[in-house]
Amino acid sequence: MAVVKEFTLPDLGEGLTEAEIVRWLVEVGEVVAIDQPVVEVETAKAVVEVPCPYGGVVTARFGEEGDSLAVGRPLVTVAVGSGVGAGPDLGPADGSAPGGEPGAGEGSGNVLVGYGTAAATARRRNRVRAVSAAAGHAVAAPAAPAPGATALAPAPAAPEPAAAPAPVPAAPQASDAGPVAVISPLVRRLARENGLDLRALAGSGPEGLILRADVERALAGDTTLAPAAAPAATAPGTAAPQVAGAGADRGVERIALRGIRGAVAEKLTRSRREIPDATCWVDADATELLATRAAMNTALSAAGGATIPVLALFARIVTAALARHPELNATVDTARSEIVRLPAVHLGFAAQTDRGLVVPVVRDAHARTTAGLAAEIRRLTDAARGGTLTPADLTGGTFTLNNYGVFGVDGSTPIINHPEAAMLGVGRITPKPWVHQGELAVRQVVQLSFTFDHRVCDGGTAGGFLRFVADCVENPAVLLATV
Repeated sequence: MAVVKEFTLPDLGEGLTEAEIVRWLVEVGEVVAIDQPVVEVETAKAVVEVPCPYGGVVTARFGEEGDSLAVGRPLVTVAVGSGVGAGPDLGPADGSAPGGEPGAGEGSGNVLVGYGTAAATARRRNRVRAVSAAAGHAVAAPAAPAPGATALAPAPAAPEPAAAPAPVPAAPQASDAGPVAVISPLVRRLARENGLDLRALAGSGPEGLILRADVERALAGDTTLAPAAAPAATAPGTAAPQVAGAGADRGVERIALRGIRGAVAEKLTRSRREIPDATCWVDADATELLATRAAMNTALSAAGGATIPVLALFARIVTAALARHPELNATVDTARSEIVRLPAVHLGFAAQTDRGLVVPVVRDAHARTTAGLAAEIRRLTDAARGGTLTPADLTGGTFTLNNYGVFGVDGSTPIINHPEAAMLGVGRITPKPWVHQGELAVRQVVQLSFTFDHRVCDGGTAGGFLRFVADCVENPAVLLATV
């Protein structure tokens, strides 16, 4: 007889306590292999696939796309045991309770998100439905699914000498006669936040698909709307509660601060709350830096090598500046009232993606050549745009480089990436009038802005750091003299 095991959202590490469901990778009734990814989730750090440590038939999914789940909440339940479905890696049942440690052949235990699993050698999608009564096995029933769970209706059990276990319960019955014709998580969220029952709406999309416009029309008072629950009667002499989407609130859009956006908001707020920051800036003539880059790329292209982006040159300059001013590669331990200077430079750089701002980290940047920095920045940028960054790629930074010049702006006042001690901002490099060798000329000018934690150093140190960076930009030979 098979045993149903419950797989919960694992501890994601790095202080993360929840994740948002982006996309389900398996259906109820599908046979899954050990360590096969079952869901794609977005944490505050990255979008990752979660592998299930059990092999068997998926009997229930918990949560819809767009929902947030806390660590420790159920993700899926899986019927484990020989004969529950066609497919490999279905280990024998041992009678252990759901959520317990997997036995030999039942699960790997490898559930750390973002780092892969040891036994996952292929990602199979075996669309095999649950076993019929002729298979001669029944599935032990899990606890009743939480509201919003998608459950597998049970197949009739074959006659056995012992009493048959209870069947797997169906999904909650209230207004739940089949799936809702909604694809977009945004539509589900909009309806949920305004107390709308999507099953009461007639979708205007293909094959009755419910669109965002349908929900907005319902909020505007369309008679096809049936509210999820009738409002409680208002007591005499009290004001009626304001209904979301009615009156002055009509057209207002509310966006939950969670996932990557929520993590950025929390970190920036904490930075401004805890760090007494100060900013200084300087304009620098980047004409010689661009000429040096052009000469380097010409030589690299002739040799069949990859070119060097401007960001990699600034990364190399920053590592040299931190070697001269190590007090800025630090953090503050507020609990012990100590400044902690760090031996290695793990350089973060801001990258804008479709999912929001992320800061990948180049590990041991101080030990890399300019070409090595360029290669790692290119790898991390591609991963950020593809949504494949792991938590390890996004944590552990000691200093951040922010190239906001890509947005076509000259200057900014960076907010320190807590718990770091400083950030260098680089504006666009653009032609401007400049006094060069005593004469007015058109030169390629860049504005550099530097925000620092005033607890770790005074203005003299910060000014010295920024001036060294500007000197290297204006005369790259200064950088060679420090190697």
